[in-house]
Amino acid sequence: MKEYDVIIVGTGVSGLFAALNLSRDRKILIITKGKMDQSDSNLAQGGICVQLDDEDHDIFMEDTLKAGHYENSREAVDVMIRGSREVIDDLVRLGVEFDKEDGIYSYTREGAHSRARILHCKDTTGREINSTLLEKVLGLKNVEILEDTTLVDILAKDGRCYGIVARTSDQILRNIYAQVTILATGGIGGLFKKSTNYPHLTGDAVAIALKHGIVVKDIDYIQIHPTALYTDKPGRAFLISESVRGEGAVLLNKSGERFTDELQPRDVVTKKILEQMEKDDMPYVRLCLKDHVKADIRERFPNIYEHCLKEGFDITRECIPVVPAQHYFMGGLEVNLDSRTSMANLYAVGETSCNGVHGRNRLASNSLLESLVFSKRAALDIEKNWKMTDHPDFPEPKYPEKNRMAEDDKRMILEEIRKEEENAEEH
Repeated sequence: MKEYDVIIVGTGVSGLFAALNLSRDRKILIITKGKMDQSDSNLAQGGICVQLDDEDHDIFMEDTLKAGHYENSREAVDVMIRGSREVIDDLVRLGVEFDKEDGIYSYTREGAHSRARILHCKDTTGREINSTLLEKVLGLKNVEILEDTTLVDILAKDGRCYGIVARTSDQILRNIYAQVTILATGGIGGLFKKSTNYPHLTGDAVAIALKHGIVVKDIDYIQIHPTALYTDKPGRAFLISESVRGEGAVLLNKSGERFTDELQPRDVVTKKILEQMEKDDMPYVRLCLKDHVKADIRERFPNIYEHCLKEGFDITRECIPVVPAQHYFMGGLEVNLDSRTSMANLYAVGETSCNGVHGRNRLASNSLLESLVFSKRAALDIEKNWKMTDHPDFPEPKYPEKNRMAEDDKRMILEEIRKEEENAEEH
C-alpha cells in the first residue's frame, strides 16, 4: 500500500503545472495512461492567448463569450484573462521561448479573435510548453511519475476522495492513497472514429464521476475542429492549426472558389465546410496557403509542412485536403474557480474539468491558457487549505477484464452525452 500527499492523474500542461505550484514538501505521484509525453497538450499547435493590455480585457472577454454563444461563465473568463500575463511570465521564467520578431514577441490571430493576441512557438507551442514543464517536474525530488498506469476508479467514502485505484504497467490493480487527488486526464477523443486527440484519451474521469455521482456539466458540448488533414488511413487525425488560417490561408471548394470567412468561430467554419462538402459531393475541401500566407511557410509552420510532405502534399506549392474532426471537450467535471469538484479533496483541471470558461464552443488558443491558470489556482487552493486526514482502509480492488471495463465506461459516457443532447433539444 502506497500513500502520497497529492496524486495527479495526467502529464499534460495542467497536471504538470499543478505539480510545479505545489509545495516541495509534498510527496506527489503523477500517473499517466500512456507515456509521459503522450498528452494532447503536446499536440497543441497554434499558441496561447494573453491579454495584450488593459484595453484588451473587455475585447478578449467579448471574443470568448461570442465564440461560446454567451453560455460561458463570465466570472471564470474574467479570472482566466486577468491571470494570463502572470502565467506567461511563469512560463518564460521556466524557460519557454516564444517566437519573437526583432526582439519583440510575435502575436498571431486566429478565428473569432478581434486582435492578434496569441503567442506561439512556431507550430508546436504545446510541445514546447509541455516539454519544458515536464523537464522541470522530472527535476523535482518530491515527485514520482508512473507511465503506462491507468486510472480505474477513485477511493471514495462519505463524499470524500482518499486516492485512486490504478492499473499499473504490470496489469495489477492497486489502491493508492492520497490526501488530495487532481484529475487531469484530458479529453474524450478516443470515443470518436476521427479525432485529433490521442486514442487512449477516453474520458476516464467522466466515467468515474458518473459512477460516483460527482457533478458533471455540459458533457454534450463537443468541439469539432474545421481543418484536419484528410486521409482514409485509420488512427489519429492530424490537425492543421487554425493559426494557418490566421496567417491568411483560405478554404476553397472543388472549383477553386473561396466559400466562407475562415476566421469565424470554429463551429461556424465547421458547418460551412460540411455544407460545402455536401454541395461538392466530396469527402473534403481544400486549404490553400500558397500566395495567401505572407510568412515563410516552412519557417512559420515547420511541423505541418513536414507532416504534409510525408503525406504527399507540399503546402508551399499546392492546396491540401482538409475535413472536420473531433477536437475538444468543453464539458467535464464541474468545478469552481479553484478547480474543486463536488467531492471533497478531489480537483479537476484542464480539458477534464468544466469551469464555464468555454461555454458551448471554445475560442481558439484558450485551452492552454485556461489549463494553466486554473491548475495553478488548484495548487494554491490546496496549499492554502491543506489539512491532514486519516483514511479508511478500502478493500483490495477487484475489477472486470480490462477491455470489458473500458468498453463499459465508453458506452456509459456516450449514453450520458446522448441524454444531454436530447434534453437540450427538448428545451
